Amino acid sequence: MNWDELIEEWRQEAQAEGFLVEELLERGGFPILACSKGGEDLPLIYLSSGVHGDEPAGPQALLSLLKSGFFDERFRWLICPALNPTGLEAGTRETADGIDLNRDYFTAEAAETCAHLGWLERQGRPLLFLSLHEDWESTGFYYYEINTGVEAPAYEDLLAAVAPFFPPEPEEEIDEHPVTQPGWIFHPDHPDIPEGWPEAIYLSRQGCPLSLTFETPSSASLAERIGCHEAAVRCAVEKLASSAGLT
Repeated sequence: MNWDELIEEWRQEAQAEGFLVEELLERGGFPILACSKGGEDLPLIYLSSGVHGDEPAGPQALLSLLKSGFFDERFRWLICPALNPTGLEAGTRETADGIDLNRDYFTAEAAETCAHLGWLERQGRPLLFLSLHEDWESTGFYYYEINTGVEAPAYEDLLAAVAPFFPPEPEEEIDEHPVTQPGWIFHPDHPDIPEGWPEAIYLSRQGCPLSLTFETPSSASLAERIGCHEAAVRCAVEKLASSAGLT
């Protein structure tokens, strides 16, 4: 996959759709982009993908949603489409420096994390955070929910949205987390590793009330994984729009 081309395509498409596109820093010859769009008075949704370089479906799903005109005027949008470009280029979970960015939001050892945190701190508090990931060990779709007491998309609705692509992951325990329902892990707002904060934990600690991390099975076709992520994002966003009377 040519990540130079995908990132440049994202930049051009995002600017055409009215996004402000900022370059947080450059790593390994690749820019790390952060995009924002919409008025300050609108409900805020933040999406990220490409945190792990061996999970390429998320960035492509966000690009597909962007090209479809999905990021409309109902919300203020924050999007970081490819946070780990050196990992994406190499096909590795970690960065070129060997750091797992999704365990670095407390210690902030990586230049990528530091730049990203600086950008996030200048933004408003999201009402909803959507994080797109993949899992080499799963055979179905599943998601993590961190919720500090707000209305979330119904489990049944999310599973129905992704059903054309994948069934729910059948395992009763995923990464040492017992499932709440097949394919759903309700996660507390504290990290599994005290200093190994994922992005979702950081955002929860900053006051984001609802975080959904979507996971698709890496062994499936790329097209199915992209389609599944798109369907899950659409479902979650439309649920928020309905709750806010924005449909």
